[in-house]
Amino acid sequence: MTRTPSPLAPARRDVEPAATGTLGSPAPAPDDVEPRRGTLATYGELPRLAGKAFLPIAFLARLPFSMITIGTLLLVSTTTGSLALGGLASAAAAVGTALGGPTQGTLADRIGQRTVLLVVVPLNVLAVLGLVQAASAGASSAVILGTAALVGAFAPQVGPLARVRWIAMTQHRPRTLLAAMGYESTADEIGFVLGPALVGILASVWSPQAAMLFAAGVCAVFGLAFALHPTATPGAPKPSPEASAAAGQDAHGSFAGLLRRVLVPVLGMLAMGMLFGSTQTAVTSFMRDAGSESQAGLVYAVLGFGSAITALAVVALPARFGARSRWVAFASGLTVAAVLTFVAGGSGSLGTLIGALALLGLFVGPVMVTIFTVGGDLSPTSRSGAAMTMLASANVVGVAVGASVGGQVAEGVGTAAAFALPAIAAALLVVTGLSLRSRPAPVDAPAPSAAPGVR
Repeated sequence: MTRTPSPLAPARRDVEPAATGTLGSPAPAPDDVEPRRGTLATYGELPRLAGKAFLPIAFLARLPFSMITIGTLLLVSTTTGSLALGGLASAAAAVGTALGGPTQGTLADRIGQRTVLLVVVPLNVLAVLGLVQAASAGASSAVILGTAALVGAFAPQVGPLARVRWIAMTQHRPRTLLAAMGYESTADEIGFVLGPALVGILASVWSPQAAMLFAAGVCAVFGLAFALHPTATPGAPKPSPEASAAAGQDAHGSFAGLLRRVLVPVLGMLAMGMLFGSTQTAVTSFMRDAGSESQAGLVYAVLGFGSAITALAVVALPARFGARSRWVAFASGLTVAAVLTFVAGGSGSLGTLIGALALLGLFVGPVMVTIFTVGGDLSPTSRSGAAMTMLASANVVGVAVGASVGGQVAEGVGTAAAFALPAIAAALLVVTGLSLRSRPAPVDAPAPSAAPGVR
């Protein structure tokens, strides 16, 4: 799966942060110094490193992931006539994803991405087919919810695993890694705008079943292509004996130890998910009050477009603007924008709300890129898969929590109050960013009780 340094190569991220501002990257050897390039030239390196086919394959392979939640909701609520059961089935899929994601990442670290993906892709296709059949045939609620959970658990973790491949391909190239993380965040944002839109179109033109079957087909074709791409090695190479001895533990370490190491970015991603979920619920409530609930997705998509643009621009930031500073600065901007969104939500003006959401999205992209970069930097090379899927799963859990709490507040207190929750989530992001220490602990040392930090 990922490349580990040879015994003669310097261990990754075992010294203080380089001047580039990425956390814990080792100072490259003189012949390994990354040449200075412009922003466009840096992004031009990505297809050269991974191959021209990798970017479209990885993008299309992640698309079904963004269709699962809304697709399950529409499928179950339409076939059973129960919106409540549809919501529970959607939540079951999210819980399955939260549990299955880190499991896939851990297994990928141990036996390689290709092996894991060649198993979970067919299982995910079968689970989707089973859910379509169960919902259409009027199966019991327990069967529907259990099958929905399996759909989420076996959803291929394409986004996190793609990031792991970039980490392996960009050793000693911090700016290229930052560009790769920016591209991945943009691809995620576009996917999470395009996926639900595809579900809506297919469900309207044909049926919710057609939308889910389309997602299964895309998963089968491009999920397998992603698994078989040369960037995915068949197995996970073992760390050198020196690295294992330095770690004072086995090659993979414990799940709890890894969680302690990446706890701050995990909490940051949890807060980011809460912002997403609560914002989506508040926007839906706002549009329902306006009598246009069906347009809520389009209004919320404004946030995604802004985020996609600024995620790509992160690589252009000066090297001295390090990861910790980026996190705190953009999370602070996000908090201000969320407060303005709260004001806009109470104004009753759709135009004002759209403007506030566009501003909010501009700060989301850089924060997302920074959190993933910090998470990758704080995790040992041999545990990158588990770390990246932990972050993605924390986001899924945060979305579910934010949507649930936001729904309760919107119903019990009102739409305006629901818009206060994104501001609270953004403030939590500032706090988590400030909690990072100014210097990292060596990545091959036993994980400390306090979270390691960044510049």
